[in-house]
Amino acid sequence: MTDLADLLKADNQQPAHMIHLLEAKGFDAWLSAQPAPVRAIVAAQKFKGKPGEQAILPGGGTDDWSVVGGVADKSALGPWCLARLAETLPEGSYRLAEESIGAAGLGWLTGQYRFDRYRKEDAPTGPRVLLTGDVARIEPTVQLAKAVALVRDLVNTPAADMGPPDLEAAVETVAKPFGATVTVTRGDALEQGYPMIHAVGKAADKGFAPRLIELVWGDPAHPRLALVGKGICFDSGGLDIKPSSGMRLMKKDMGGAAHALALAQLVMSARLPVRLHLAIAAAENAISGNAFRPGDILRSRQGLTVEIGNTDAEGRLVLGDALTRVGEDKPDLIVDFATLTGAARVAVGPDLPALFANDDDLAAQMAAAGTQVDDPTWRLPLWDGYADMLKSDVADINNAGEGGFAGAITAALFLKRFVPDDTPWLHLDTFAWRPSPRPGRPKGGEALGLRAVFRLLQQRYARAG
Repeated sequence: MTDLADLLKADNQQPAHMIHLLEAKGFDAWLSAQPAPVRAIVAAQKFKGKPGEQAILPGGGTDDWSVVGGVADKSALGPWCLARLAETLPEGSYRLAEESIGAAGLGWLTGQYRFDRYRKEDAPTGPRVLLTGDVARIEPTVQLAKAVALVRDLVNTPAADMGPPDLEAAVETVAKPFGATVTVTRGDALEQGYPMIHAVGKAADKGFAPRLIELVWGDPAHPRLALVGKGICFDSGGLDIKPSSGMRLMKKDMGGAAHALALAQLVMSARLPVRLHLAIAAAENAISGNAFRPGDILRSRQGLTVEIGNTDAEGRLVLGDALTRVGEDKPDLIVDFATLTGAARVAVGPDLPALFANDDDLAAQMAAAGTQVDDPTWRLPLWDGYADMLKSDVADINNAGEGGFAGAITAALFLKRFVPDDTPWLHLDTFAWRPSPRPGRPKGGEALGLRAVFRLLQQRYARAG
């Protein structure tokens, strides 16, 4: 895939085709001002100025043509208003007639994302380069697009090539340019220190052994920010095995880890004044003679005992140990991402990550941040009245709620038991997948909630001055 940094460049008056943006309400007035040949060409292309529509207009020479594209609001260019143009225009260089690209550069870049690791295109499409005088927006926009692409690449990669060792390698790759420190706990040390992560992953092939991957970066004097990701690289359901239809997309069950890693990359690239601590619990929930069983009782890192009511509720187990680990260092904020429950998808669908928070002000800030960057989340309640659904007769807690109700909430309540009471905490139960394409957002792995949390962190940890 073309380097995203090459698709958004400073405008030094290089040759380029002009893009004029038009709202549908201004279409009739604009069309009436055009010469007859242009009106005929516009009619032939069925352009009406609606968002996502476009037409190519002739100029004086063979290569002297321009583009008119429909948008909803010229005064506030959203992230996806140029995405359709980026997907469909001929290769070449373009510039906007408008002075600022606003947030639209993101869609221009993500609209050209391709996951081509396993395919050879007969006629690869050349890049579309957007030139802009809005130079200050280039680097932040490129970094956002790279983070989105990282999530997509990791989630789209099949489990055979994205096991726990591959997640570890991905963390190392992200850490290296920033001088971040990576430590990995596996084997006997994992079994002793993180028994729930070990139990979930111990049935996997030795080459896919479970591990806790940690990255640390930043000034120790700065507020400590903890990011936690569920890294179940494939989820068979364990002995409570999923049907084949339920396993089809389970390569994406490490989507939480992909989000947490991409967010760590954004934090470091923006040099936010934090002491960053990333923890990814990486395992494959496989089946073999030593797989953990329904009815087993696990002792967590925290010391809480957990009865296994369902081996397919494994994500909360690995997260429990990881949340305990980051909480030991008394962070200023904990954020976790996980493809945790089908119940969240039933409640809010594929586009909206279910958001849980133990602080109302923090939840409100998160909602506002998501609105600002067109990356919405939807808050669900941490309703303590449902905690009894997780009761166990033989252990401190059960990992699967009784009755089949409120699955996303009971999963979040399980996680809450491993978060320090006085620590602000956000939990995003995200789908990490787009089941149908939209401009700038192809079918497949997707970053959902990533940009919203990053905006929140930028606001929370803004540098003075």
